[in-house]
Amino acid sequence: QNQRIPSDMVFLRTSEKTGSCFIRTDQLDGETDWKLKVAVSCTQRLPALGDLFSINAYVYAQKPQLDIHSFEGTFTREDSDPAVHESLSIENTLWASTVVASGTVIGVVIYTGKETRSVMNTSNPKNKVGLLDLELNQLTKALFLALVALSVVMVTLQGFVGPWYRNLFRFLLLFSYIIPISLRVNLDMGKAAYGWMIMKDDNIPGTVVRTSTIPEELGRLVYLLTDKTGTLTQNEMIFKRLHLGTVSYGTDTMDEIQSHIINSYSQVHSQNSGNSTSSTPSRKPQSSAPKVRKSVSSRIHEAVKAIALCHNVTPVYESRAGVSGETEYAEVDQDFSDENRTYQASSPDEVALVQWTESVGLTLVNRDLTSMQLKTPGGHILTYYILQIFPFTSESKRMGIIVRDESSGEITFYMKGADVAMSTIVQYNDWLEEECGNMAREGLRTLVVAKKSLTEEQYQDFESRYNQAKLSIHDRNLKVAAVVESLEREMELLCLTGVEDQLQADVRPTLEMLRNAGIKIWMLTGDKLETATCIAKSSHLVSRTQDIHIFRPVATRGEAHLELNAFRRKHDCALVISGDSLEVCLKYYEHEFVELACQCPAVVCCRCSPTQKAHIVKLLQHHTGKRTCAIGDGGNDVSMIQAADCGIGIEGKEGKQASLAADFSITQFKHIGRLLMVHGRNSYKRSAALGQFVMHRGLIISTMQAVFSSVFYFASVPLYQGFLMVGYATIYTMFPVFSLVLDQDVKPEMALLYPELYKDLTKGRSLSFKTFLIWVLISIYQGGILMYGALLLFESEFVHVVAISFTALILTELLMVALTIRTWHWLMVVAEFLSLGCYVASLAFLNEYFGDSHYLFSLFISADVAFITTVTFLWKVSAITVVSCLPLYILKYLKRKFSPPSYSKLTS
Repeated sequence: QNQRIPSDMVFLRTSEKTGSCFIRTDQLDGETDWKLKVAVSCTQRLPALGDLFSINAYVYAQKPQLDIHSFEGTFTREDSDPAVHESLSIENTLWASTVVASGTVIGVVIYTGKETRSVMNTSNPKNKVGLLDLELNQLTKALFLALVALSVVMVTLQGFVGPWYRNLFRFLLLFSYIIPISLRVNLDMGKAAYGWMIMKDDNIPGTVVRTSTIPEELGRLVYLLTDKTGTLTQNEMIFKRLHLGTVSYGTDTMDEIQSHIINSYSQVHSQNSGNSTSSTPSRKPQSSAPKVRKSVSSRIHEAVKAIALCHNVTPVYESRAGVSGETEYAEVDQDFSDENRTYQASSPDEVALVQWTESVGLTLVNRDLTSMQLKTPGGHILTYYILQIFPFTSESKRMGIIVRDESSGEITFYMKGADVAMSTIVQYNDWLEEECGNMAREGLRTLVVAKKSLTEEQYQDFESRYNQAKLSIHDRNLKVAAVVESLEREMELLCLTGVEDQLQADVRPTLEMLRNAGIKIWMLTGDKLETATCIAKSSHLVSRTQDIHIFRPVATRGEAHLELNAFRRKHDCALVISGDSLEVCLKYYEHEFVELACQCPAVVCCRCSPTQKAHIVKLLQHHTGKRTCAIGDGGNDVSMIQAADCGIGIEGKEGKQASLAADFSITQFKHIGRLLMVHGRNSYKRSAALGQFVMHRGLIISTMQAVFSSVFYFASVPLYQGFLMVGYATIYTMFPVFSLVLDQDVKPEMALLYPELYKDLTKGRSLSFKTFLIWVLISIYQGGILMYGALLLFESEFVHVVAISFTALILTELLMVALTIRTWHWLMVVAEFLSLGCYVASLAFLNEYFGDSHYLFSLFISADVAFITTVTFLWKVSAITVVSCLPLYILKYLKRKFSPPSYSKLTS
């Protein structure tokens, strides 16, 4: 119990009396419920465990494949007489990475290593690089070309005199500041800062940033691919409605049902307590009434009994300390107490139904492979023998069970399923379709329940044909389905049930917000088509007015072609498509399909395998070139999360696997709104500003060097000595430039209130060649002004040029930062003054510190303190700075006035 299964096996034996056990598959398919697996009966019947080694048998298994929901094989035992052949299906298998939930199991290994289902469904993760980084790389390449070109021009103007190639390299080194080496450092520090801010945000507690490379991606998303179960919904079902055709019971009228049940059972027991002769006449008066209309009470009774019997649920009792095993029912009876009973089933819907029957008085107390027991409100135990079970499959969309009542010996075939499948099976009626539609609009999952009474002969005939069909190797599924269908005719419709899958908190407003932000939302789910459509409507993924186009199942190229054409004719409607149809479309018409799907406001893909989810993500990236984001919470979403440009994991019920594999992990779906609108926006805008500023910083100094060299006969002589250059890139300007990280153009409240602002970001206008060229022009203008100004104003000594131009340069940089900032923050002001202080201090101190002996500084510092403090120095510096910055301030002001950006209209 609670051990992980190491490889794919066929289930031979278990310690459980019933010959079956439960396994948890949440890491395989993301469903939280337990699955019932059955041991091969031939080996389960062996008297002792050791006999497994003494029999001569073999297993035939199909070749490894991706589908976790299917398996075909046979088990043959040769040494018995006659040889035993048993068919193996999915319920005899234990896949790797599932966990045994009850008892112990023994199996024979069929697939290992790379052939196991779980490994075949995973994909290798890739390194993620943000779009912003790629764009900056492009710009850096452009800058490098500019550097080479500039050096060549300089050498050419020199006239290729003497050892010109040596000069070429000297120029390359002099101008190397064009290449922003500090860019990466600044950006990475910036990213770390964004990550820290996201984790410190009190509005989205519990958010963890697991990658430091792509916070900017959050601001550029166009497609959001989300899982349904556990992400949009809580995966908790609640029984909401029972409809009997003429009457409908909602949550507030369940007590009526309860009283009906109590009455009907107390009648039955009072009759049965008399002797057998008196029990027959007492039934007479009831049946003498016209048979057409049954009383409401008896119909409710039948319906509730059907719901209590037709399912795959097993009650599990915890803490059975006092009782050793199941010796006698009398002894165990007190342990059927309600406190320690939990239900286990393969789907939460079924558990909800059984819990509901318990609440109205009919309780499932025990179940094994051959029988189940119900407890009536009066405390009597009713036993039913299970003769056959037809499990739910995605093709049949229904499940059936044949039971025999122990007390009366009646055989009844109960069935429940989706309305699509059941409407053809039940007797004609006028309300089923309409009511199903009504419930679906409320976002309830509907199930139709029906029954049919069988005679002993009918059943025996069916059983022999059924067993024959089960042993065939070819087309086994078809043959079995055909036999079962012979029973599914003219069944009596009992009731319609509605179960609600509760949505996560604030899913609707969040999806609205994302849709307004221009993000297209795709829901990829392993769930059934009906359920997926239901949730899409109830979560407002598809707005009320939109049509839903359900893509019919296609299997061939021709069918796919026709369906795509039919879909092309519709406008502005959501698309619902199942995984297998999707596979066919992508095989033949990949480009056309993606093009059509991308125009849809919302797309729902149901019955998706984990690899398919990842495949869809890759398709979108490949065809649209836009940024995608995947969000999920289970082990089955991991490959999708890793494939997307930005993966978000939710720490949900399905464990932590998704949140550990993701780039960001959040605790609730609603946090994604703030994560994208506020943090995504800020990270992108700030990084863009920061990146361009760092480039501008390098360009300015290179321009000054170029002007300097050209004035002095193209000499390859450095303008500033090394120490100044280093100081320039670090101490003097680093803090203010880096404080751009704190900049924000819109208050978080505004960004959340007007998600439309997000649309502008996805166009990538904050950082493009256009903005880059503007910055280049600014740099050239400023560099030229600073240098020429210093040269024009310098007096007798050349030395003063350096001091004047460098001081002006630093001031310009600091002012430029102030110009770029949109919203001031106290740290920014601190940074500005700190840098200025550092510079002034270094002017004074370096003089005394190094003295004249050091050639490096003698040039700069011999403009001794006396000169620096003179009025001329100050006015010259100020004049140059003003000339270099004022025009830009004016331009910025005009631009703000005449074409304000969208956000400033809102902030005013």
